Amino acid sequence: MELVLRWILLLGLWCSPTLGHKTFLVHMAKSMMPESYNGDHQAWYMSIMKSAVQSTEILYTYDTVLHGFAARLTDEEAELLRQRPEALSVYEEAVYQLHTTRTPEFLGLDGNNGLWPESDYATDVIVGVLDTGASPESKSYVDAGLGPVPSKWRGECQTGKNFDASSCNRKLIGAQFFSKGYEAVMGPIDETKESKSPKDDDGHGTHTSTTAAGAYVEHASLFGYAEGTARGMATRARIAAYKVCWAGGCFSSDIIAAMDRAVADGVHILSLSLGGGSIDYDRDSIAVGAFGAMEHGVFVSCSAGNSGSDTYSVSNVAPWIATIGAGTLDRDFPAYVALGNGQNFSGVSLYSGKPLSQSPLPFIYAANASNTTNGNLCLDGTLVEEKVAGKIVLCDRGVTARVAKGAVVRKAGGVGMVLANTASNGEELVADAHLLPATGVGEKSGEEIKSYLLSDKNPTANIVFLGTKVNIRPSPVVAAFSSRGPNPLTSAILKPDMIAPGVNILAGWSDTIGPTGLPSDTRRVEYNIISGTSMSCPHISGLAALLKAAHPEWSPATIKSALMTTAYKVDNTGEMLRDVATGRPATYFDFGAGHVDPQKALDPRLVYDTTPTDYLDFLCALNYSSTRISAIAKRTYACGSGNSVGNLNYPSFAVPFETATSTESSTPKVLTYSRTVTNVGQPATYRASVIGGDPVKITVEPESLTFGEKGQKKSFTVTFTAGSLPSGSMKFATLELSDGTRTVASPIAMTWT
Repeated sequence: MELVLRWILLLGLWCSPTLGHKTFLVHMAKSMMPESYNGDHQAWYMSIMKSAVQSTEILYTYDTVLHGFAARLTDEEAELLRQRPEALSVYEEAVYQLHTTRTPEFLGLDGNNGLWPESDYATDVIVGVLDTGASPESKSYVDAGLGPVPSKWRGECQTGKNFDASSCNRKLIGAQFFSKGYEAVMGPIDETKESKSPKDDDGHGTHTSTTAAGAYVEHASLFGYAEGTARGMATRARIAAYKVCWAGGCFSSDIIAAMDRAVADGVHILSLSLGGGSIDYDRDSIAVGAFGAMEHGVFVSCSAGNSGSDTYSVSNVAPWIATIGAGTLDRDFPAYVALGNGQNFSGVSLYSGKPLSQSPLPFIYAANASNTTNGNLCLDGTLVEEKVAGKIVLCDRGVTARVAKGAVVRKAGGVGMVLANTASNGEELVADAHLLPATGVGEKSGEEIKSYLLSDKNPTANIVFLGTKVNIRPSPVVAAFSSRGPNPLTSAILKPDMIAPGVNILAGWSDTIGPTGLPSDTRRVEYNIISGTSMSCPHISGLAALLKAAHPEWSPATIKSALMTTAYKVDNTGEMLRDVATGRPATYFDFGAGHVDPQKALDPRLVYDTTPTDYLDFLCALNYSSTRISAIAKRTYACGSGNSVGNLNYPSFAVPFETATSTESSTPKVLTYSRTVTNVGQPATYRASVIGGDPVKITVEPESLTFGEKGQKKSFTVTFTAGSLPSGSMKFATLELSDGTRTVASPIAMTWT
């Protein structure tokens, strides 16, 4: 039926009596409509069309989900309309296909070729998710078309409040909760507020698990936004939910217990979208549990944290963990702020309720509507109702949740909100399902809007909601919130490892909480759009499941290497990935090896495999005592001599130099790292080259590696020769091993301290 409709559409355009014309969508700033039209927007649109392009060929006018119209125009006519100040956006309509939260398409996954079919969608792979549990009513857990539960599975379906034996099936094959550590500190769980069972009362766990391995669900959306077919990365993989997080937090003892149980249950992948500060590996429960999982062949993926864009903010930095930062999709949810002076500023929003009045509304800065020093933040009780009632309020981001500020505005009688970023958020735009008409704008736009508010005697504004827009350029970009390196614990290991989609991700949600998570939000949804490295982590977990199914013999380190060395570093405009927090090109400390490219990861050609013994030698190089190593390895390990942190067989290079003092010699410092690559492709000769790195001299020995068969290993060294640079200096390069058709790339990040 879809194919037939598409042909009808194409024939209709082909046979159009106005050859050369196309359908364009024109979004208009209703606040700029002259009063003489008495609210008759259609007459206004007609007038603009007549004056701008001498045409009245309007197909539709819109006044609910957006303000504007669809018209048949030539490219030249569309350009003339773009020059009109009333026109917020003019773009050619696209022929859309029903598809996901968009990430599979954005990642290049194809149902006919490559990773999906070659892995059979990971039908026998089990993904264990440590989070807030699972909501079994989610359609993304439907097991239609799945075969029997894999024979390897040894887990259980634990019952409790709002979760019975029928809650599990052939998709959600197991669910357990761990609360003893939590209750020991916080007291008994209050079951009037949350379920003492695997039931997800928060939404986070359902979102992450369905991102990793949710089933196909047609017509999924959040209030009509991002509408399409929801599906996880590994749509036929099995999910095992381990609830370790409660209203008061996630406790180490519960996390370790769950990881221990999950490995015993037979999971292949562990996904943890949680973490804390960087502490020594032997005192980090996640690092310790992940080491044990890795030794059993389980791939562990963890979120990098949401403390960006500060340096040294990355967490979950153990080298045996895949540490995942966040990037954007090429999809957005634009909502413009139209000021009374004719200026328009782009923002984002997922608001879906009753739209604002078509006429411009009074506009006020929260700082001018409060009697407190921090009134600009729209904290609870800080707004004066007499100053806010009936107005749109500009609030600054910070301290409290973004959507909570809108609740404060609404409570004070405000009718809308513009949420402005501050310096800590830069130009990052994260869409929210606001409780009142609202949009979020970047720092620069926020400053210009404030300037208008402070200079105009009677400022007015309106908010124009434009729905869902795709093919955003540039994309991806590194999310401002994504935690950054350098590695605060071991400077010779580059973290994060890579980035994946983590901004405005649509996935399953709990039926016990609203999309904003606020107690005052009584709305209930099946799918929600949220952002964080919590969202990027399960993307990698699901992709790892696909690679494990396609290559059952691959170790966790091999899977991680395949994902890292095939990652890309340029956006869809051909430029270096950018940091949305600064607007400048991002670095390896922001995105690691790059943005994941799953289709290429299926055939990485060469991989950096790393064994448990390699990791123990790494700990020896850190001067860990035998006792500390035993705490991680669960056995005694005798350290040999000559261990070097830089020699860990990692797919990336972090090279820390010391800045020379005035009394030290100016003799260049020389560091040499060794690596071993394994051929997982066809026989070939790879030649080494280094891109960038000046003024550091970087040499590779030998310069070529010849592989005669699959599984063959070859070793090489990389030598770095550098003079002293000021403390805090950073330089970057890339090591490429190429056979003439494919390139195996490793990032190099050098620092001086």
